[in-house]
Amino acid sequence: MNKYIKPSSLTWWASLSPLVCGAFMASEPLHGLTGVADSLYNATGATAPVLINAGLVGIGVRGAME
Repeated sequence: MNKYIKPSSLTWWASLSPLVCGAFMASEPLHGLTGVADSLYNATGATAPVLINAGLVGIGVRGAME
């Protein structure tokens, strides 16, 4: 598990940010921050599942490169 969690890696942070944004957008019915979720969609042009998958792929590839 430690090979996937590397807070000192720029690649890890670049992959974590779309993952967190996607999770935030997907959980919009729970927190009700529709304006923020819409802003994230407008800024990225991607839906929540696309952002979550992009983050997971980036973290997985970064861990596999080790």
